[in-house]
Order: sequence, then structure tokens, then C-alpha cells
Amino acid sequence: MEAPSTAQVQQVREVTRIERIGAHSHIRGLGLNDSLEARNVSQGMVGQMKARRAAGLILEMIKEGKIAGRALLIAGQPGTGKTAIAMGIAQALGSDTPFTAMSGSEIFSREMSKTEALTQAFRRSIGVRIKEEAEFIEGEVVEIQIDRPATGTGAKIGKMTLKTTEMETVYDLGQKMIEALTKEKVQAGDVIAIDKASGKISRLGRSFTRAKDYDAMGPQTKFVQCPEGELQKRKEVVHTVTLHEIDVINSRSQGFLALFSGDTGEIKSEVREQINDKVAEWREEGKSEIVPGVLFIDEVHMLDIECFSFLNRALESDMAPILIMATNRGITKIRGTNQQSPHGIPIDLLDRLLIITTKPYEIDEIKQILKIRCEEEDVEISDDALNVLTKIGKETSLRYSIQLITLSSIISRNRKAREVTVEDVKRVYEVFLDEARSSDNLREYEQYFMFNDLNSDTQGTETSMET
Repeated sequence: MEAPSTAQVQQVREVTRIERIGAHSHIRGLGLNDSLEARNVSQGMVGQMKARRAAGLILEMIKEGKIAGRALLIAGQPGTGKTAIAMGIAQALGSDTPFTAMSGSEIFSREMSKTEALTQAFRRSIGVRIKEEAEFIEGEVVEIQIDRPATGTGAKIGKMTLKTTEMETVYDLGQKMIEALTKEKVQAGDVIAIDKASGKISRLGRSFTRAKDYDAMGPQTKFVQCPEGELQKRKEVVHTVTLHEIDVINSRSQGFLALFSGDTGEIKSEVREQINDKVAEWREEGKSEIVPGVLFIDEVHMLDIECFSFLNRALESDMAPILIMATNRGITKIRGTNQQSPHGIPIDLLDRLLIITTKPYEIDEIKQILKIRCEEEDVEISDDALNVLTKIGKETSLRYSIQLITLSSIISRNRKAREVTVEDVKRVYEVFLDEARSSDNLREYEQYFMFNDLNSDTQGTETSMET
């Protein structure tokens, strides 16, 4: 029987998670240099130089973590990159700094009071870095022996030999430890760490002594040095949790499960006060430190006067995160009142805000953004087709032209073409209308639509004039 050829062998890649391409998945940061000057095109960001430089200064303030209760408003026309700047700040901060994103309209769809929803959002945005010492066994696996009962039933027993550069020890294995080793697929040559308190096993990588075993591992294998010193070590372990997670866990008997279900409900103020006192005690003892994060509220004009009053008070707290808000409104009514104000935000709250403005993109910037999105969506596109998309984006909107990329790619794949051409873009443009053409279509056929308010208003005006 012939061995299978190399062409028939399929490379199997372990998929740990499904990654979908989102509207801002191409953003990697703010695209600033060391002196906080914005590069024209960097880390997925294009244009908006002044706004990005201002956001970079806010980013440095957040990283220092010394000043609480600062608020930032990003104001600009739709499609000018306000949310992209906020996402750039989130990417630049990294995973250790809490970043909570929400829309202003979410407050009114929660099964709790508006102030409680905002309080939970605030406390989600404040991290607590808890330090504790833990005992670990860390070494390179020399050999694993597992003895299975001859009858096939009963507990398994075994031995594992671990070594460092200075010593070597044989450990007896019980049933649970054998299952944990099997689950982690630990084998000879792996460098592992075992938490003595919980028995959790972590694979740190493969030892450099096994670096020549190319046939036994894939390109993603990480190589590490054999640990030095003794096998048993004490390490300082740092856990970062948010104040909201601590609130939920302590508010009910099954609080830990509520974190996964999302049904946290309202939390009593007494519980929060006790947790604040405990965290303050940990800080004094050096067991923890506060990590001020970011709360981003998009479409902030959707909040009402009660929410704005709450934000005014909450920003005065020394436990407040950095608040970033975004809006595309001009001078409009404050929700819940008949008063008008810039961006639909009360003047007393506007007075607390640092305001960044964004401007419409130039045609060269639109072209660069579309090029980045094509790369992100893995779409090959011709230069002429990209120019057509750029023109569409300038005449209609950037968001509309971005959405045509994937649709044009589907058409090109159906005709088995290697890249998107001008004809593909034109076909999609004819099928899917933008806002302006949809409005023209509505005016042309308005008499065929049901409940046409424009027509009824016109008739009402004519009747009143006749009277």
C-alpha cells in the first residue's frame, strides 16, 4: 500500500475561536509616534491628525492613572471616525486596562433603573489589580509513566519526573493529576507549571533541548529555557478584576454564575460601600492597586437629563474612570426637556468636558481607508475599481462604500475572477441604493407607500390655507 503523497496531506489547524471582521477590527492603535505626533497612516488609522494627537494625550493621562473623573467628548459628523478613535484608545491601552463600550440608548432597555445601569457601567470600567503569593512546581518533564489496571477498571496511577538545571525529582501521580496532564497533552520535553493550591497545570512551552524535533511539532510551538533553581517556587500572582465583578460575586450566593448569564440585577448600595472599604484596606496593605479604566458612551445625546445629572455627580468621585463620549448631533434639545444645547448635552456637563472635533475625510484618505478595509476583508481589488469605490465614498458616504467591498467580492468570486473589477462594483452599486438615491425613489413613488406623513402634512397645509 502506497504512502499518501504530500499533496494529499492536509494541514490541520486548531481553531480556538471564531474571529469575525467588524467595522473597526482593522484598528490596532492610535497610530502615534514616540512624541505623540499622529502618522498619516498607521495602525489602521487614517487622517484626523489633530483629533488623534489629542486622544494620545488623553491616553497618556489614562496610563498614569493618577487623575480621576476626567471626561472627553468626541464630536463630529457621521462617518468621520469618532468610534474608531475610541477603539484606538482601547487597543493602545491593552487588555489589562478595563474598557467598557456602550450606547446611550442601552440605558433605557435594561431591566433596572437608569442610574443603576450607569453605576454598573462605571464600576465595570474600574479594575482592581490583586496581588497574592502562590506556590508553584515548575520544571521540564523528563518522563511520564502511567500504569493502567489490567482489568481495565479502577484508578490509574503513575509517576512523573521533573527537572531544573540544578535538580531532578520524581512525583507520584493520582487520578486527577493524570487527567489534568492528559487534558493539557503534556509530554516529555514540555516545560510546565503546577499550582500547588489548585492543582492547575499550565504548559509554558517546549524545552530548547527538543528544538530539533521538527517532525513532532508545528510552527506555532513556543520554546523556553529549562527552569533554574529549585522545583518548588513562590511567585507573586496578579489578578485583575473589575469592581462590578466583585459587586456581583458578593451580592448573592450564586453571584459568580450571574457573571456568565448576564442577569446581575440591581446591587444594593450597602454592598458597594463594603467593597469600597475592603478595596481601600487592601490598597493600604499593598495587596492591591486601582486600575482606572475607560467608559465609552457612544450616541451620548440619547441620554436624558436624569442621566446627565448622574454623570455630573459620578465624575466627582475619586473612583471614577475616564469617561469618553461621542456624538454626531449639533445644537438640539436635551432629552427630557424643552431646552436646546450644543450636542444635546447640558451646559454644566459640557463645562467639564475636553472636546475633540473630527472633520470629513479628504478623497485621498477615503481611498486609503478603503484599501485598508480590502486588506482586512482579504479582498483583491483592481486600482480602477478602488478609484470607483473612492468616488462613491466621496459622493455618498464612506460607510456605504465600505459595505460594497464584500458584496463586490462575492460577485467576482461567482465569475471565478481573481480580483474585483469596475464592473463588479457597478453591479453592486445598481442593486443597493445609498441614502440619497433611496430618498429620490421615495419621492417618486411616495403615493404608493402606506402612511405617508409628508403627503398628509402637505394636504393639511393646503386645507388650512383654503380656510
